[in-house]
Amino acid sequence: MIDKKDYAYRVSAAGRVNLIGEHVDYCGGKVMPAALSLKNTVYVRPNGTDKINLSWTDIPARITLEIGKLGEYKDVKYANYPAGSAYFWQQAGHKVIGCDMLLDCTVPFGSGLSSSAAIEVSTIAALATVAGEAFDPVEVALVAQKAEHEYAGVNCGIMDQYASACGKKDNAILLDCKTLVREYVPILLGDYALVIANCNKPHSLVESKYNERRAEVELALGLLKTKADIACLAELTPDAFERIARVLDGHGKVRDRARHVVEECDRVRRAAGAMKRGDVGTLGELLNASHASLRDLYEVTGAELDTLAESAQAHPACAGSRMTGAGFGGCTVSIVHRDGVADFKRTVSEHYTRRIGYEPSFYDCSVEDGIIVTRL
Repeated sequence: MIDKKDYAYRVSAAGRVNLIGEHVDYCGGKVMPAALSLKNTVYVRPNGTDKINLSWTDIPARITLEIGKLGEYKDVKYANYPAGSAYFWQQAGHKVIGCDMLLDCTVPFGSGLSSSAAIEVSTIAALATVAGEAFDPVEVALVAQKAEHEYAGVNCGIMDQYASACGKKDNAILLDCKTLVREYVPILLGDYALVIANCNKPHSLVESKYNERRAEVELALGLLKTKADIACLAELTPDAFERIARVLDGHGKVRDRARHVVEECDRVRRAAGAMKRGDVGTLGELLNASHASLRDLYEVTGAELDTLAESAQAHPACAGSRMTGAGFGGCTVSIVHRDGVADFKRTVSEHYTRRIGYEPSFYDCSVEDGIIVTRL
């Protein structure tokens, strides 16, 4: 049991679900994530030393970081995300003081709901708060992304950290990943609810083909630039892509990868319009099409996610379902009529378990603010 009186502040940052716009954030596209009530919470207090003492509510590890050596903990299990976040916040010119941090994470690890971003963002916000420094959530997100790139070794886009830091209750963020211009879009689902299901096959982005996919779309961009004046794949419409796509022939799956990005960006545009109109039917169809593209063109789903999505799509209460996150395991997000949620969970679970051999998990969570700071 956490004794709140022992700490000065409680600082949390959200996990996120991406409603649509997968594997386009690092291609300059728009995405539509929402911050969740699943979060990483840091209880923090100053300790008057030159050390950061880390502890966790769910693991027995106790790790001390020396503030003057924050760059040296990349290979320390459990500590690398907090240490990397502290290190790059320090490198950005911010004050880092000695403190005790207790981390409590309710974002399931390996779920594709961005536990790493929640840890990074909450760590930085806690460090700023305990040092008495105001912070800009966008800067926090950018520093957290840098930590993920250069400390954890995952070449991620900006979406996860941005959603974790800048989320808004009951809204999705229509985020342009090239310019960081955002628009909050109210989640108007009427009689429908979001249901998140975990296939329970954990993934690791470092060990997966994530970086391989990034290399493939970067190759595609270089080749397409010889035919079009573009800075990123997201600038191409589907029609424009078709006119010049033959330049990608002879490069294996590169054409399929680029086609997914271009068409997914178009789906995001249409999905934002559907959400603003409260058009759940169109939104659901776009989710289904997104999953098919991630399965067939980008090839980041696998038997578990495909089974979960197909089982969901077949249920009469479901308007649409897709994998969310980087893939290779993790979660689906489905739009389900509220009256059918209980039967949906039961039916999907039974079908999935028969096919895969173990049960999925379902999360009851709401869309909440990103960073929340509370003085204790």
